[in-house]
Amino acid sequence: MKISVCIPVYNFDVRELVFSLSKEIENQKLNTEIILIDDASTKEFVAINEPLKNNVTQFIFLEKNIGRSSIRNLFLNYASGDFLLFLDCDAKMISENFIKNYIDFISENANSTVIYGGFETIKTNPIYLRQKYSLNAEIVPIFNRKLNPYNSFRGINFVVKKEILAKFPFNENLKNYGYEDFLFAKKLEIEKINIHHLENSVLHNDDENALDFLSKTEIGICNLVNLYKENLLLIKDIKLINAYLFLKKWRLERFSLFLFKIVKPYLKSRLLKQNPKLFYFNFYKLGIFIENI
Repeated sequence: MKISVCIPVYNFDVRELVFSLSKEIENQKLNTEIILIDDASTKEFVAINEPLKNNVTQFIFLEKNIGRSSIRNLFLNYASGDFLLFLDCDAKMISENFIKNYIDFISENANSTVIYGGFETIKTNPIYLRQKYSLNAEIVPIFNRKLNPYNSFRGINFVVKKEILAKFPFNENLKNYGYEDFLFAKKLEIEKINIHHLENSVLHNDDENALDFLSKTEIGICNLVNLYKENLLLIKDIKLINAYLFLKKWRLERFSLFLFKIVKPYLKSRLLKQNPKLFYFNFYKLGIFIENI
């Protein structure tokens, strides 16, 4: 069995991540390759990362940005492994046996095709929106992940059998940030392909400032609006969608939009401060959705 470690790179210094992975591969003598694809980063980050081509199996530089879904599918053209291990470029290793943990799990569970390893973040003081959202909404204990295996899936750190990804690729209509992981997991659920969960976390650098995170969230909500218009069945389990459908059922969406436009500047100012309330964030997302529907 061969593992292909696949790292999409965009405007991030991935040297520490690559060196950590390379060290484990060498020390454990693993049948593993590392492939990087740079999604049209700025010249600054291309210059930082380009020397890594001597440390990895392949390093591909794209001239045009193709987005989070398309770049994951693109690894199918380059990976020779039976399984693909996807890592976000801002992940950081915690375990010295990170890749081996996946290999051991696959060896012990012959039917496993998709495995999610989870992630952690460091809680700092003060805490801002990106980190608080991760800690309260995205980081789920493994017991709870196993109870809800599809909705708790995240694309930051997972293994997928190559033939499964080829058959059920990421939705390339989603060009920007947001909901590509959810849609991939939902497709697997519909096709009755199990997602296994393993305690094999990476550390996520949640140092994104609140304003940038809000901007990315708004882009993600626009993705969700398009998905709602195309296929409600795929996204019916999203809490935001259920909240909107409740408002729509009682014909409250226009009033909610009116209210949101009044309080939007206040909500945004509160979300940019320390220790924001996630209730404000949820209302903000719902308002952005209604604005764009």
